[in-house]
Amino acid sequence: MEIQNKQVQLIELGRTPYQEALKIQEDLFNQIIAVKRSNRQKDIQEPTKNYLLWVEHTPVFTLGKSGKEEHLLLDKERLKEKEIEFYATNRGGDITFHGPGQIVGYPILDLDNFFTDIHKYLRLLEEMVILTLKEYGIEGTRSKGETGVWLDVETPYARKICALGVRASRWVTMHGFAFNVNTDLSYFEGIVPCGIQGKGVTSLAKELGIQVSKAEVKEKLKNHFQKLFDAELDEGKF
Repeated sequence: MEIQNKQVQLIELGRTPYQEALKIQEDLFNQIIAVKRSNRQKDIQEPTKNYLLWVEHTPVFTLGKSGKEEHLLLDKERLKEKEIEFYATNRGGDITFHGPGQIVGYPILDLDNFFTDIHKYLRLLEEMVILTLKEYGIEGTRSKGETGVWLDVETPYARKICALGVRASRWVTMHGFAFNVNTDLSYFEGIVPCGIQGKGVTSLAKELGIQVSKAEVKEKLKNHFQKLFDAELDEGKF
């Protein structure tokens, strides 16, 4: 008998290097996959778990599996000089930046507990950010053919405020979104963000002209996540 578990354990990792957070993601992802494989041999199935990791990375550029390394504009010496790490990873998308002042969320969900539709999953993550921006009086939107959340799409001032890149296997997700809140946007000068030429990046702080409480933004994201996914978030420790 299949049981849907809509509880999601919210885990705050704090300031964590990319590789360390990736290892945590992979461990949780693999644990869920193992339960799903085991359930195929059982009449009564064990509910699978779901997680949402909050993290703020030390400066890092990550390249998705469909990305081009020439979109990294700094050589190894410049990366070392600026103390920025670089990793090729197995998420979707091209190149992006993670660093201080950014809210990164990694939902590790068994979509069999919610809905089995990756397109819908991506659109709901975008909607979570769009609704959060709306609470600050900012109109976020989507850009046709491009994931993430944008401002002033189809104008010369189009700019991205939140990047998305995910991986899914057996309907289990990993990786996620990076929302620029108080991010130092000068880091993006070292890449072609998401491989998209001619469009800029922005942050909540830049748009509002003030530094913003990340705890406040997380609370808004959390509330919208719960409603959109019909989920129940339980705060826990890893």
